[in-house]
Amino acid sequence: MFISYLLVINIIAFGLFGLDKHRARHQLFRISEKTLFMTVLAGGSAGSLLGMYFWHHKTLHVQFTMGIPAIMLVQILLFLYFCGKY
Repeated sequence: MFISYLLVINIIAFGLFGLDKHRARHQLFRISEKTLFMTVLAGGSAGSLLGMYFWHHKTLHVQFTMGIPAIMLVQILLFLYFCGKY
């Protein structure tokens, strides 16, 4: 169940970065940075990181290039701790 959740939230996060890139190029209503970070915090850090570099979106924003990997590291450490592997 947890793995399914992570798969879905990461697909959504990846898609949100692509959608926001599309909207930026076409000068449409954008997805807020808060929303993008909320998907990262909800467990979509891997999908966000992949989306960021796949779509070449937000790669010049330090809060994304440093923030997403930092959040991902904390999430991995928490996962390992709670699974008794740390």
